[in-house]
Amino acid sequence: MTRIFTATLGTETNTFSALPTGMQLFEETCLFRKRSYGDTVPLFGAPLAVWRRLAEAKGWEVVESLCAFAMPAGRTVKAVYEGFRDEILADLAAALPVDAVLLSLHGAMVAEGYDDAEGDLLAHVRRLVGPQVPIGAELDLHGNVGPQKLENATALVLFKEYPHIDIPERAEDLFHLIAGAVEGRTRPVMGWFDCRTVGIFHTTRQPMRGFVDKCAAREGKDGVLSVSVVHGFPWADVEDMGSKIIVVTDGDRAKAERLAEELGMEFFRLREETQPRYTSLDQAMARALQHNQPKPLVLADVSDNAGGGAASDSTFILKAMLEKGVAEGAIGMFWDPMAVRLAFEAGEGATLDLRLGGKLGPLSGPPLDLRAKVTGLRRDASVTFGGRDKIALPVGDMAAFEAAGIAIVCNTLRSQCKSLDCFTNVGIDPATKKVVVVKSMQHFHAAYAPIASEILYVAVPGSVAPDVRALPYRKASRAQWPFIADPFAGER
Repeated sequence: MTRIFTATLGTETNTFSALPTGMQLFEETCLFRKRSYGDTVPLFGAPLAVWRRLAEAKGWEVVESLCAFAMPAGRTVKAVYEGFRDEILADLAAALPVDAVLLSLHGAMVAEGYDDAEGDLLAHVRRLVGPQVPIGAELDLHGNVGPQKLENATALVLFKEYPHIDIPERAEDLFHLIAGAVEGRTRPVMGWFDCRTVGIFHTTRQPMRGFVDKCAAREGKDGVLSVSVVHGFPWADVEDMGSKIIVVTDGDRAKAERLAEELGMEFFRLREETQPRYTSLDQAMARALQHNQPKPLVLADVSDNAGGGAASDSTFILKAMLEKGVAEGAIGMFWDPMAVRLAFEAGEGATLDLRLGGKLGPLSGPPLDLRAKVTGLRRDASVTFGGRDKIALPVGDMAAFEAAGIAIVCNTLRSQCKSLDCFTNVGIDPATKKVVVVKSMQHFHAAYAPIASEILYVAVPGSVAPDVRALPYRKASRAQWPFIADPFAGER
């Protein structure tokens, strides 16, 4: 019987973040062994469920190992990464021989001593199974892809959408690609191209929307099995940081490399147009004061995005709203376990003096001393996220406060504001507000665009501040745009 081995391990590492990624963060986010989650599939285990379903439909045996994922933060503790890696390898060794390995990773996991932790894992897996066994990995498009991943995987398939609403679909793509190799129908080989471009690329708007669709349209034709756009994760100071194109073809590496270069240079030519337009804090406040539409103005606090490793306790925007008198507003979610604890102690309806946010240093802004009313409480809350198959993500206990006409949502498990649940869980309807602030860079878009009259991306200080030119890189190459205008000058 055909046997496949599956596992999940990952996190998105912001090397500029002061928050360590240790065992507790994995436990709070996603940590299961050998399918111990049962029928309730965690968000980060979605590919495992897809692969099991498709494999069992073929009559294949599935050996599932670790499912471990941590909310983005700083570097993963060395002993934690090595322990998880060795656990996966031990499970794999016990399962041998296997016909294929499928791994759900992130692509931007950095551990102490391992700038490419997932590449290290792939190298160990390759040594264990040998050169002939197909190894496939599904990656977040914000991965940083370099030689270790490319040399040890048979095929890498990345999410196509940002926000990431296509995780199950890409898991299906990867399964069918690797199944073709297992059954001898295809011989996947990869080619790639370094676009020498650093940025943020929203697939919800043009021209990035059209470029992603163009890449997808090349798949399944003329021997092209898969096309992936590696956006890269700019807040990881590693050699592999940057954007790339990966093409998988059926046995023709030269074709894969040619197409990757063709698409990569087109991606590079779009570099200026694809970048989001960021608004200053003063501009955002002026727009908020003028706003008089029936739908809310949505302000994205991109610099305090927990999904990029920030603390999610920054007060810069809330402080400005209070000082400018912006009322009928809502902001969420502040990671402030102490504020939540005090709210539960006082009870719903109570008014108390509260010191909010600003706890993780200068990039979190100053703590705010507020006279606030507790308006909503929720134990063990979760929020939904995803496209076709929405999955719940735990966010801990939640508390809602009202201060000076602004609804403020706090929670105990750091998470970005991906869905309307971040407000509705505690009795706040964001659609009724004049101004809604979401601590997220782009994952909020699918849920909030339908209720918004306008969306502004606001650049304030923070661990995920969008001006990459100001980041103190030591390892990442500066021979990329926007550090230099044209890194391909003289080569064309």
